[in-house]
Amino acid sequence: MKKIMFYCQYLAGMGHLVRSTEIIRSLVHEFQVCFVNGGEPIASFEFPTEAEVVHLPPIVEEAGELKAVDGLQTLEAVKAARKTQLIEIFERFQPDCLIIECFPFSKHKLKFELIPLLDWVKASPQPPKVVCSLRDLIMTQTMTAEAWAKRYDKVCDLVNQYFDLVLVHGDPKLVRLEEQFPKVNQLKCQVAYTGYVAQSLLESTPISAEDEMALNQHTPMVVVSAGGGRFGYELIDAVVKASRILETPHQIQVFTGPFMPENQFATLQAEASSRVVIRRYTSHLLEYMERADLSISLGGYNTTMNILRTGVRSLIFPEASEEQTGEQTIRAEKLAEKGVLQVLYRDDLQPNRLTQIIMAALQQPLVAHGFNLQGATQSMIQLQKLLYQTAAVA
Repeated sequence: MKKIMFYCQYLAGMGHLVRSTEIIRSLVHEFQVCFVNGGEPIASFEFPTEAEVVHLPPIVEEAGELKAVDGLQTLEAVKAARKTQLIEIFERFQPDCLIIECFPFSKHKLKFELIPLLDWVKASPQPPKVVCSLRDLIMTQTMTAEAWAKRYDKVCDLVNQYFDLVLVHGDPKLVRLEEQFPKVNQLKCQVAYTGYVAQSLLESTPISAEDEMALNQHTPMVVVSAGGGRFGYELIDAVVKASRILETPHQIQVFTGPFMPENQFATLQAEASSRVVIRRYTSHLLEYMERADLSISLGGYNTTMNILRTGVRSLIFPEASEEQTGEQTIRAEKLAEKGVLQVLYRDDLQPNRLTQIIMAALQQPLVAHGFNLQGATQSMIQLQKLLYQTAAVA
């Protein structure tokens, strides 16, 4: 069985972790997997038991700057430890393939550890294949044309120097890579679309008494979620305020995300009426969305895939984070054009207006779509082709 080392770093939310974990759920059926996690640990988050999981000293990004989660260590000390540990993991595990999530198309702040790792890998006696795991939309920052041109050239140089395959976790029927990265034809390695990576039900995860009670109620349900939670307060606060004047029998289940600041979480709990349940996290969000009459959420990749997977009526607010507005807005507006969901904008968060929008959305018919949601399985198939066909040729 061939071995895959998968590097993942989430700096703000938890979307990169969720998508990467879903991919390795497929990979462990055919490969031995070592999953390297560089983000802040999340209580109750379930990794596939078949995969080895190694946690680097975690870092996050705040106000555009990297920060060590462990306040007792300097950022420089954590950087040095991570750089060393990555090479040690590679040498111990001896993978046939190294997968790096997003880089070099984004996450350039991680060059301090990724370039040394890639150089080490390239200099190995039997270098493994190197793959980029890339979401559907990238590079939505505001920069000058000259800065963009330099970024495109740098990405091309890095891909052509180190990578054997780019897996794009999207459906070209909705968005193509060249819309974000116009120099695709200058990449020397293969670029393969896998379809979207949509979560599967976690049948092995025990359901809590709280989840079981909520999911088995016969009362109509609205589910509100904010991904990791660092940017979701504005939306959830608007829903809590609207719930006071909302004339509907629906219970409202709110999941703030594990990273919402404690003071914001406490404020929401204090303001919530008896019909609103405020929690941080559930491993069974997909079941809630299957059960719900309406989903209200931010516009991250994984939440959007949950919407497509379940077909739930949906309101998406993609403007919560300045860092992610471009990516989330582009995807949400493309799906809204196809009638799959409705986009909320900042002016829509006024309580009276939001109440009207929610009431109207609950009456909307469900709309089917034809997007490929088999991204995890197709990623596994593409990696089989890369590793086993290459071995056969050799």
